[in-house]
Amino acid sequence: MTIDYAVLAAVLFGLFIAGTLFLVVRANRESKKSADFYNAGSSLSGFQNGLAISADYMSAASFLGIAGLISLFGFDGFLYSIGFLVAWLLALLLIAEPLRNTGRYTMGDVVSFRMSQKPVRTAAAASTLVVSIFYLLAQMVGAGALVALLLGLTDPLAKNWIIAGVGALMILYVVVGGMRGSSYVQIVQAFLLISGATLLTVMVFASFSFDLNALLQKASEMSGAGMAFLEPGGRFGPDIAGDPIATLIGKIDLISLALALVLGTAGLPHILIRFYTVPSSKIARKSVNWAIGNIGAFYLMTIALGFGAAALVPREILHRGFNADGKPLDMSGNVAAPQLAETLGGGAGSLGGAVMLAFIGAIAFAVILATVAGLTLASSTSFAHDLYGAVIRGGKATEAEEVRVARMAAVGIGVIAIFMAIAAQGLNVAFLVGLAFAIAASANLPAVLMTMFWKKFNTRGAVWAIYGGLGMALLLLILSPNFTGAGNSLIGLETGFDINYFPLRNPGLISIPFGFLMGWLGTITSSERNIAKYAELEVRSLTGADIGKSVSH
Repeated sequence: MTIDYAVLAAVLFGLFIAGTLFLVVRANRESKKSADFYNAGSSLSGFQNGLAISADYMSAASFLGIAGLISLFGFDGFLYSIGFLVAWLLALLLIAEPLRNTGRYTMGDVVSFRMSQKPVRTAAAASTLVVSIFYLLAQMVGAGALVALLLGLTDPLAKNWIIAGVGALMILYVVVGGMRGSSYVQIVQAFLLISGATLLTVMVFASFSFDLNALLQKASEMSGAGMAFLEPGGRFGPDIAGDPIATLIGKIDLISLALALVLGTAGLPHILIRFYTVPSSKIARKSVNWAIGNIGAFYLMTIALGFGAAALVPREILHRGFNADGKPLDMSGNVAAPQLAETLGGGAGSLGGAVMLAFIGAIAFAVILATVAGLTLASSTSFAHDLYGAVIRGGKATEAEEVRVARMAAVGIGVIAIFMAIAAQGLNVAFLVGLAFAIAASANLPAVLMTMFWKKFNTRGAVWAIYGGLGMALLLLILSPNFTGAGNSLIGLETGFDINYFPLRNPGLISIPFGFLMGWLGTITSSERNIAKYAELEVRSLTGADIGKSVSH
């Protein structure tokens, strides 16, 4: 019996979207003051905020991108899972509680606390916008690939319209629901994602009588690479015969990626603002603990998702077919998890396969919507609160004015992200997120850490750290194979345009230390010191004293 799963997918998509829109509208009715738009009135419990953080973090990169990388490259793909998980330890130990105690709405609140407001907030807003847009690219690219698969669409123009539709929905979520509405949606969708991943994991292991060794052996056989599939070198640093330089560059690129993944979480704007949605620093710690539990369990399940796809889904399906030269049509692997669901349900054309594909695909789509809403909210909030409220209006804007500007900014950011995502459709979503992590770790993390832990840090140091790390990361990305000079570059080889002078695909190894270096250099070349303000910041970061007065508008 042949089943048109496009109809099932469309129905499930409609149900998910209708349900989440109901939550957003309800949240809008519950919002009594402007602050609810920014931080949900600091009313979420640790468990609720932990689920919301999980939904922000376990995005398309996790569910689609990592599963795809593992299915195509084996061991090296799982390195993303390890990096994303370990990164949370840094966020828990260094960032969560002090940030909650010293800020109100944005990262700019913390960094500018003992600095000159306008230059620091301008830099913080610029960095937040850039990081959020790069992260948005990954989610929207994943949405385009996912929905095109589920609805059986092959026309590139159709994918463009899908991306535009996702952008419109995320704008609606933010404009109508704000932080409270986005949080409700993220809580529901985190539960759905964990449930869906658990279901797939149990089904994969059941297919191999719960024998991990049998699963890995089958995956290595199906990969065509043999046992090398389970060893390092499938994607990063493979031994290239006769070219030791290329081999070395690959290994260095892996180190750069690992550094970006581990340090990047503590600088992600949409994660940082999550610590302001709870009423106390104690609950902020609890929310991070809940998030670590959810995220840790999920990333362990990516073993089943990725290796299960490699073992059970034929290579020609993972690659979406081959061209006349025998080269894969799709090397991103972005839809490996839904393809695995279809196979576990009985294969293409079966009722079970159609139901599983539509169900898992709809969950993935819902999680994408949750993540893009969080990212859009973080960037629009920073634009309104830091740039408009503190810089343009000089601290004289009311919260109501800021919220209006934030809603308008959400529309502008959404439109920019749509056009950029359309241009980046050929890249793996986990890889795109790795770039966002590198930029966040280069620009935001140095400024945040130096602000909270170095008493001599000053305005010039903060501005140089943010712009220096941000500028270096973007420059190296433009000069890398991501932009030109490679088969999967943003600007293709057929154009003849090539400025590929930096060999690493992830700039973190250079740009992250450079951000710290510029923060140090800016500080020592300026005589500005505000030791009294640092002492106040230190007390508040450790105790949470006078949190309501910690930041001026």
